[in-house]
Amino acid sequence: MTHATTAHVLPVPAGDHLRVDLLTREYPPEVYGGAGVHVEYLARELRPHADVRVRCFGGRREEPGVTAYTDPPGLIAANPAVRTLGVDLEMAADCAGADVVHSHTWYANLAGHVAKLLHGVPHVVTTHSLEPLRPWKAEQLGGGYALSSWAERTALEAADAVVAVSAGMRRDVLAAYPGVDPDRVTVVHNGIDTAQYAPDEGADVLTRLGIDPDRPSVVFVGRITRQKGLPHLLRAARDLPPSAQLVLLAGAPDTPEIQAEVTGLVDELRGVRDGVVWVADMLPKTDVIQVLSHTTVFVCPSVYEPMGIVNLEAMACQAAVVATATGGIPEVVADGETGLLVGIEQVPDGSGTPVDPDRFTADLAAAITQLLDDPERAAAMGAAGRRRAVDHFSWSTIAERTVQLYRSVAGLPAGADPPGAAA
Repeated sequence: MTHATTAHVLPVPAGDHLRVDLLTREYPPEVYGGAGVHVEYLARELRPHADVRVRCFGGRREEPGVTAYTDPPGLIAANPAVRTLGVDLEMAADCAGADVVHSHTWYANLAGHVAKLLHGVPHVVTTHSLEPLRPWKAEQLGGGYALSSWAERTALEAADAVVAVSAGMRRDVLAAYPGVDPDRVTVVHNGIDTAQYAPDEGADVLTRLGIDPDRPSVVFVGRITRQKGLPHLLRAARDLPPSAQLVLLAGAPDTPEIQAEVTGLVDELRGVRDGVVWVADMLPKTDVIQVLSHTTVFVCPSVYEPMGIVNLEAMACQAAVVATATGGIPEVVADGETGLLVGIEQVPDGSGTPVDPDRFTADLAAAITQLLDDPERAAAMGAAGRRRAVDHFSWSTIAERTVQLYRSVAGLPAGADPPGAAA
């Protein structure tokens, strides 16, 4: 049988650094969510401190130190979760020689767990979301949801350290997995590159996408998935001032069902108002940055969001934010200072569903309208959001904290080299 690993990887000098293998489904250019963004920037910032090897899913990468893996041929027709676990086993086998393995999301958690057992190295897990709090994934994975949940639970309960991307996520980890030792769960927030994510005064992208730079706009950026709450925003948009445009940078639907629901709501909205712009294609970062830089209000209507890195991206581009007060979002968006938080009472079944969806929709519309009606306040909140992103969410600080954690689980004092490293 032909081995499915894309084995092409450019050599990386051994040096005298701690070797860390980052295990992830997403890595550029194949990034569709916040976890992929996180790993991209974490890898970049870790490289001055460690010998970083990235192991990801998908097509061949040309970046030094990055190995990509495709589905094993014998599993091509299997359930997606089974194919994922097949990739994980190949990843784990290739982690020989690492000092620490660090996995991201359930897609790579089992790879980290097996590498820990196989090679006797510590395993760090970063939790970007939790399977028990995403029960709608059963729509997408069928019986594979039980497998994804098992893989995540097994990895977290055995991990040497668990990184939660917010205090809210830490609470969720301990509630969902009481077998995890609280002393092993550390909060390290997501970060933002404020040099890259910065206000762009140009308007060429807006023109190309059909966005009127002279009209106020409300922007959503995210995948079409239950957790992102896009249907709630589309219903709220019926009550927004008619002068405002609604811009949706939304694609990668989880299922045909959620795609059909969103399409129906967009069609309905276009029947009662103009200025509804929907871009379903994945845009380059530079395009997204320009859109964020010109929006009056950025909206994050998520019903589940461990931190919400997209809010940081919007803040760094100087956009006022209206977001759901759930998960880690209140640790990012300062209510009344960098934006407005919308309260939500949720059904206690892990789905994030609002107890009163109509109330949540009405409150969302009211918060957005507040800022559309007061553009000076929105601009002041945008400026405050940029300052907060710069002051509190730097990737260099996050990388330094992460390296300290690696050294701790590897039994090394701060700044020490691993056994056998070159002098």
